[in-house]
Amino acid sequence: MSLKEAKIVDKNLYELKIEIDPSAFAEAVDKIYKKRAKNITVPGFRRGKAPRSIVEKMYGKGVFYEDAINDLLPEAYADALKESGIAAVSQPDFSIDSVDENGVALTAKVYVKPEVAIDGYKGIEVTKNVEAVQDSEVAEEIERVRDRNARMIDVTDRAAENGDTANIDFEGFVEDKAFEGGKAEGHELILGSGQFIPGFEDQIIGKNIGDAFDVNVTFPAEYHAEDLAGKAAVFKVKLNALKRKELPALDDEFAKDVSDFDTLAAYEADIRANITSRKEKAADAAVEEQLIDALIEKLEADIPEAMFVTETENFVRDYDTRLRMQGLDLAKYFQYTGMDLDALRAQMRPQAEKQVKTRLALEKIAQLENISVTEEELEAEYTRLAEAYNMESDKIKESIEADALSEDIKVKKAVDLVKEAAVIKAEAPKKKKAPAKAKAETDETDAAEEAKPAAKKAPAKKTTTTTKKAAGTTTAKKPAAKKAAPKKEEADKAE
Repeated sequence: MSLKEAKIVDKNLYELKIEIDPSAFAEAVDKIYKKRAKNITVPGFRRGKAPRSIVEKMYGKGVFYEDAINDLLPEAYADALKESGIAAVSQPDFSIDSVDENGVALTAKVYVKPEVAIDGYKGIEVTKNVEAVQDSEVAEEIERVRDRNARMIDVTDRAAENGDTANIDFEGFVEDKAFEGGKAEGHELILGSGQFIPGFEDQIIGKNIGDAFDVNVTFPAEYHAEDLAGKAAVFKVKLNALKRKELPALDDEFAKDVSDFDTLAAYEADIRANITSRKEKAADAAVEEQLIDALIEKLEADIPEAMFVTETENFVRDYDTRLRMQGLDLAKYFQYTGMDLDALRAQMRPQAEKQVKTRLALEKIAQLENISVTEEELEAEYTRLAEAYNMESDKIKESIEADALSEDIKVKKAVDLVKEAAVIKAEAPKKKKAPAKAKAETDETDAAEEAKPAAKKAPAKKTTTTTKKAAGTTTAKKPAAKKAAPKKEEADKAE
């Protein structure tokens, strides 16, 4: 197998002429014959016992050619690519020029990285704005911890109030007929949470344990169950029990229970320090984004469409991987959100384009600045990845080639160089005009909600597109998860 010719036939498009020699091809054909022979039936021979010459005479000389070529193609293309020295950025488009007992001649067309120019990447002016920590933010954080450590207390001496957890039995009727999914027993509902359709929870407030009563509501016009949408309904409800949430006292004992600190003051100071650190990191990330945007503006390159398409597909695969780690997949995600693959690709395309341009700009800067990577730096990065994924260093090395990881380190160094040379103007911390009301963290709404009075919202039509920091951008393959063998197809996006 050898590369006969490599030439550029269009802008950023190379054509590789590859030949597979007769002996390698004959060996591959024989291998395929032996693999498939057991399933071939020829009159006059027992199943799988017909000689190859008889099989070829009956089914044609080239009956095994296609499988043999497919078997040889990956290695032949990889060798040709390496010999040509080009940096392919797309999947190859193959065509067979000739195939017979004398071997195979084929052509592979593949897009390569474009010529890149960039200037003025030193001395970029950016602004760093670190927001001041508000007292309300500290208080909100503490309240979230108090809420997580609250206990539920039975209520027996009063009527239901907003915020109580009510245990109820209910059955819904539309036009005096019970409807499917409208009945439950022992259902626990937080009054005022908005879990059920508007007006339902309000009509429980003021009722006492043991009361049986009617709740009159109208289903929303855009209710997920179309047969109920916009219709008036009556629910027969019984209030079985009430509970209320009791928050722990805000004192030194609370601080000891939820932290390593002995006093509430020390605990509050630690929370303030943590929020300050988060805001500082956020400000640094914003500075980096400003620098990246500036580099993209300065980038001059005729980028082939294939690069954007490939990177978009990488984003989609990464997102699918994250969904699977949460027990979902793209099919279920599309079912819940009403999206499809094309819509997801369109949503991820802008970030994919930015990622491609960022990488090209930083690679060019690394080249212009003669940035290199030492063996010590390479080994340190392998060690860091091994620790991050709780895996042995040798396993990481099997998954990530040294050359690819070295290129990633160069890109990170290029980012550091641009940041060090930047003119960063610091803005004074700004206080918010009015502290925003704390928003309780909520889990994603169950998308498979049945038609019952609980009008839980369907999952939002959005995708958490990966935001890739330039310093973490990489072409090296990234381990899929802890204690799992690294997946070679996963791209290391961002730390």
